[in-house]
Amino acid sequence: METKVALLLSGGVDSSTALALLKKQGYDVVAFYLKIWLEDELKSLGRCPWEEDLRYARATCQMLGVPLEVVSLQREYFERVVSYAISELRQGFTPSPDIFCNQRIKFGAFLEAVGGEFSKIASGHYGRVDFFKGAYRLFRSPDPVKDQTYFLAHLSQDQLRRVLFPLGSMTKREVRALAKEWNLPSQGRKDSQGICFLGKLSFPEFVRHYLGEKPGKFVEWETGKILGTHKGYWFYTIGQRRGIGLHGGPWYVVQKDVEHNVVYLTHRRHLLDRARSTFPVGHFHWISDLPQEGEILQVKVRHGPKMYKATLHRKGEEGQVVLLEEKDTGIAPGQYTIFYRGQECLGCAKILFDIPAYTEPKK
Repeated sequence: METKVALLLSGGVDSSTALALLKKQGYDVVAFYLKIWLEDELKSLGRCPWEEDLRYARATCQMLGVPLEVVSLQREYFERVVSYAISELRQGFTPSPDIFCNQRIKFGAFLEAVGGEFSKIASGHYGRVDFFKGAYRLFRSPDPVKDQTYFLAHLSQDQLRRVLFPLGSMTKREVRALAKEWNLPSQGRKDSQGICFLGKLSFPEFVRHYLGEKPGKFVEWETGKILGTHKGYWFYTIGQRRGIGLHGGPWYVVQKDVEHNVVYLTHRRHLLDRARSTFPVGHFHWISDLPQEGEILQVKVRHGPKMYKATLHRKGEEGQVVLLEEKDTGIAPGQYTIFYRGQECLGCAKILFDIPAYTEPKK
């Protein structure tokens, strides 16, 4: 009996290659293009690329003889992901919307909508799922740069039971080679960048649309000297260098005062003084096994190949803290840290340290 699979097709090379792989492996596949772009709300800010993506998706399906359906989840996306991102930004935090895009939309709302008709929901994500010791487990991709377990770490057992990642054991180079060999329409397309609902719209434009501008001061952390003005603390995150626009740099964001709309900066020569190796975490989500107290783990504090050795410790009644073996200059409240035991992704937690109240500039 054929396994009936719903594949999430974006029109990019990864999902297109995943579709071709499943088709060649004999699966009964239906492709779905999820319309989650905010073109109605943000159409005045620039051209949304969903028409181009959908054109590539249709060309791929026509070539492979696979039916394609378009599903609009714009309302669900705004309610479950965009509203969360706006709320986090307003509080001064750094949101991780792509984590919730996967958990709440691609393998959430979409699964709720069509899950009864299909045995599996497939995508072009770089990650591996296996079942052993009584649980579904998530593992890193062999491609450390493309590995997407950071964005999959909030999936539940029920979701992992239903997902299928055809590219999970492949590298990006291998995927590109297959796309070229099979002459897929998307073989030469560049990888998409940024948050999934923004497309070619820049993040500052999105933030400005929903939160506006609020002039405030850039202040040098070490001296209290006013360096210039900015248009709102919500445009900046800890560790940010680009987009500051001041002379004499490079300058880095090291702290924000939400109440008084102050963004603290430090020069590169002082940046390591602001690095930290310990931070509190909460809002845990564990995929299967919980780590032991003091167990040496690996963690990511943001998406990318960089991993740190770390331990997780309980701190009285206050919660738990992560202790890194090295210091990091870009740990931001609101971001998620992801825990690994070797190749296995154990789960995630939200970075919680407070945005401090305003203090008088240092003399």
